[in-house]
Amino acid sequence: MSFPDRIERTVELAQPVEEVWAALTTAEGLGTWFGNTAEVDLRVGGEAKLAWESGDKATLTIERVEPPTVFAYTWPLYGVPDGDPRRTYVEFTLVPSGGGTTLTVIESGFAQASGDEHKAAFSGNTEGWKNELGELVAYLDGKL
Repeated sequence: MSFPDRIERTVELAQPVEEVWAALTTAEGLGTWFGNTAEVDLRVGGEAKLAWESGDKATLTIERVEPPTVFAYTWPLYGVPDGDPRRTYVEFTLVPSGGGTTLTVIESGFAQASGDEHKAAFSGNTEGWKNELGELVAYLDGKL
């Protein structure tokens, strides 16, 4: 049986690439729209640490930094026990579009899981990206 391996979302943003890049790659940006606090060591091999008011935490390992067009990281597969080595790969691609930006987010690696683990990870992150990208738009529009 084959399981979906990737989630892909594209969002048209009114802001220029540089503003979107800052929202994705700075502690202020990530700590506002993606988490409640963030620390970012913006280099390949660096980490971004996110924390939420719920007590949840995530550590992202930065895999690609190509300012201001590509930012990528790996992070733990959602729903698996702490310490499980499986990770998904998340890549943001920013393309100028008029005065704004076309942002594409692809998260892949879900086929590492099967059954209930896959269902939890894939559905959780599908819904998660819908919510988080909505918060990114609100942040960029000055509403957060």
